[in-house]
Amino acid sequence: MTSLRPIRVLAALILLNTLTLPGLAASPAKDMAAAATAFLDALTPQQRTNAVIEFTSDERFNWNFVPRRRQGLPFRDMTPAQQELGRALLRSGLSDRGYWKATNIIVVVELALRELENQSSRRDPGLYYITIFGRPDQSPWGWRLEGHHLSLNFTILGDEVLAVTPSFFGSNPAEIPSGPHQGVRTLGAEEDLGREFVTSLSEAQREKAIIAARAPSDIITGASRKARRLEPEGIGAHELTPPQRELLRKLIREYAFRYRTEIAERDLKKIEEAGFEKVHFAWAGSIEKGQGHYYRVQGPTFLLEYDNTQNRANHIHTVWRDFENDFGEDLLRKHYEEAHADHGHTHQEER
Repeated sequence: MTSLRPIRVLAALILLNTLTLPGLAASPAKDMAAAATAFLDALTPQQRTNAVIEFTSDERFNWNFVPRRRQGLPFRDMTPAQQELGRALLRSGLSDRGYWKATNIIVVVELALRELENQSSRRDPGLYYITIFGRPDQSPWGWRLEGHHLSLNFTILGDEVLAVTPSFFGSNPAEIPSGPHQGVRTLGAEEDLGREFVTSLSEAQREKAIIAARAPSDIITGASRKARRLEPEGIGAHELTPPQRELLRKLIREYAFRYRTEIAERDLKKIEEAGFEKVHFAWAGSIEKGQGHYYRVQGPTFLLEYDNTQNRANHIHTVWRDFENDFGEDLLRKHYEEAHADHGHTHQEER
């Protein structure tokens, strides 16, 4: 299929920030299945071959956030109608806030970076790929939307969204320095809330929370296949005042509510049940705006990392990981174990 010219891709993708999309009426899993089915039904046979991969393929775990060729169907190889269906699939998993952030990354930030890099061809809003793993009418299945500075990974079993991690949102530039979108900060809340929290700490608390004078050059876990717990941990929630604990919760919610309410509330409940007092916050680098800085929030079940050091501290990377359930692995394992146990029990009764 002949690729759309860049101007047509741009015109279609800019609609991401202006379209009024139909309301989401069902559960997230049902909405995702309906959106994925509609998207696949609109593709040609060759496009479907490019877009669909077996759920059991190792490609499902091959996530990243750099500009590179991916397995899947890029937006630039879709018709405008197919692009709209691809956007509907994206919308089915995200909140309004998350959809705004994701679409800004794809269009506004990517095109601003193209301008800053003298019209670099690799900065292309059309080079964001949709990949469907398995079939939406058969469980389990999953889907991914990925490109430069965006990696959204969904795993679904029946009527349940098992996982939305790894989840990566990045922005370069973090604050657009010029042009029609000058001053736009797609991940500004993530930066501001982190700084608000660390500056709320007393001197003694800050000594514990700030683990290094110099920030690392990137998120420490990178695009690792499995998340890992990081040391040192920083300051624990049990060492905070009630207003500080609320600030920490507000920061975590900013990340969680990139996704639909049902998904976000489930993840927040998991954090609380594991013990919010066990959550730790760590900061590295300067607390002054415009200087390189890094923070992470880590609990028994999750890791949230933020880094802003590159390009003179105007280049943000953020990631949300689940220690046991990235790609839905923990819940899928339990599902298969229960299914096997049920099968054995039934077989024994029949005998």
